[in-house]
Amino acid sequence: MNKLRFAVLGAGHGGMAMAGHLAIMGFPVTIFNRSIERLNLIKLSGGIELSGAVEGYGQIEMATSNMEEAICNANVIMVVVPANGHRYMATNAAPFLKDGQIVILNPGRTGGAFEFHQVLKEHGNTRDVLIAEAQTLLYACRNTNPAQVKIFGIKNSVPIAALPGNQTVELLKTIRPIFPQFVPGDNVIKTSLDNIGAVFHPALMVLNAARIESTRGDFQFYYEGITKAVSLVLEKLDQERVEVAAALGTRAMTAKEWLYMAYDAHGKTLYNAIKNNIGYKGIFAPATVDHRYLWEDVPMSLVPIASLGDLLGVATPTIKHIIHLAGLMNGCDYWEEGRTVAKMGLANLNHKEIRHIALEGF
Repeated sequence: MNKLRFAVLGAGHGGMAMAGHLAIMGFPVTIFNRSIERLNLIKLSGGIELSGAVEGYGQIEMATSNMEEAICNANVIMVVVPANGHRYMATNAAPFLKDGQIVILNPGRTGGAFEFHQVLKEHGNTRDVLIAEAQTLLYACRNTNPAQVKIFGIKNSVPIAALPGNQTVELLKTIRPIFPQFVPGDNVIKTSLDNIGAVFHPALMVLNAARIESTRGDFQFYYEGITKAVSLVLEKLDQERVEVAAALGTRAMTAKEWLYMAYDAHGKTLYNAIKNNIGYKGIFAPATVDHRYLWEDVPMSLVPIASLGDLLGVATPTIKHIIHLAGLMNGCDYWEEGRTVAKMGLANLNHKEIRHIALEGF
């Protein structure tokens, strides 16, 4: 079997970690970023140095801001950017994607694979490209220098699903020998609606906005930011997310169940489970409300959940309140910017039709 060739789209924390890790494992890797300046030191040094959970120097075959150069010879294209960047990547990759290539969104947030497919369709790309999404990013990592990344940890298991879901097994045959941490997700509805960040991040930011701005984030985000009153809002957000998933025939994991699975943290209420989670100890709040917990998680997680709820007749008033307040705080319309059913190619469909697409394809 010929060695797989990878393209990594995005040179932020996660993209650099993934590109460096793949290179250390011996795979040919090209890394793309829309601004070439971010790639200058990688071009100069020839690679990426990793420390922490992965140690070593990964030689990068090419660092480029030219999309065609980046993906033309790749078997697998790893998109590792905030979900707001998925549409940009799909738009610019559309002219060059070829039959047989695999595109994996790391992660998809909510509806990422649907939107990526729709953008390719809008730009006339009807080639046999397999699109998939991971439920979350594989790495906990931070850039320490422009060509150096520290990987604090690699998750033990990350669900991944292809669009359509009946190709997930074939996807895993390709990717699991390299990343055994990827495990089969039921389908992209499940990976999208098990997005727990949609529950925790935006509401905590909105409900702690005054404290964030007055202290520049000098408090423990989860331990101190979640009081009993705040946890009741999170529970309602979580309930609405789970109800939208149920309307699509999927049982979404509750936030309390996720805390137990991910951190072995348990409690009778969500508040108790959060307080029992030692994994949150020492995690401080963002220093400003102009943060990806709002500008990524609201339009790319909460908006698609609420939009699906409107389509399916599921009320999501708490989610909509958070969307509105977050937009006011950052002076924008997150609903207009966000991933609606129209942008996902799902407008005017019923739950059976959406589920069929997730399992069998468009």
